[in-house]
Amino acid sequence: MGVEPDGAYLSNPAASKQRVEAAIDGAIAAGIYVIVDWHAHHARQPEAVAFFSELAARYGDKPNVIYEIFNEPEKDQTWPQLKEYASAVIGAIRKHDPDNIIIIGSPEWDQRIDLVAASPLQGQTNVMYSVHFYADTHRDWLRKRTKAAVDAGIPVFVSESGGSNASGQGQNNYTEWQAWIDFMEENHISWLNWSVSDKAGETCSILEPGGNASGGWTAANLTDSGKHVRNVLRSYCGK
Repeated sequence: MGVEPDGAYLSNPAASKQRVEAAIDGAIAAGIYVIVDWHAHHARQPEAVAFFSELAARYGDKPNVIYEIFNEPEKDQTWPQLKEYASAVIGAIRKHDPDNIIIIGSPEWDQRIDLVAASPLQGQTNVMYSVHFYADTHRDWLRKRTKAAVDAGIPVFVSESGGSNASGQGQNNYTEWQAWIDFMEENHISWLNWSVSDKAGETCSILEPGGNASGGWTAANLTDSGKHVRNVLRSYCGK
């Protein structure tokens, strides 16, 4: 859920909540998990506390919902500040939902998992920490940083990733992308691809422009990224 752009949650909360609830209700009906992503780049603690409190009150008895409480903190957010923010938002959620997973971001667009490993939240259960990568920008240095955190006992969830550069553009780096996929498989790290969209000329979008919002896509509807992600996901069948 977009938070800050024009027309997003801060300027039109009713419409944003309606879209989120439609997605959650659909996921529950389909028997799948859904991550509710507070897609902001700046800490907005009072608004996040209010939003997640209301969301958890409505869906806290459903196992389907996973809360991602801050998508990508930027460089101006310190880890101590984010820990304070996370504690407040987690507290609001736990009043209604005692056990569903909560995903927490780290500074520098979810790359500073080393700061998390040095000082994780205390006294919290069922929390995970996000790492985001785009394979042509975030290479072995971030895998090493992530591996050190995993080895230190930090639960990691790659909640955004792709094969392009960090802007979502450029060429997919399939060698580095595969290195990440192998790394995540070896370390039992769950991951999500970004994104199911059809933006013209955007490398990380998996659909060609005009993709049917109802699904049912053929190979002709998929970009190179979409075909690659589909092949990777299909490779897990039967494992």
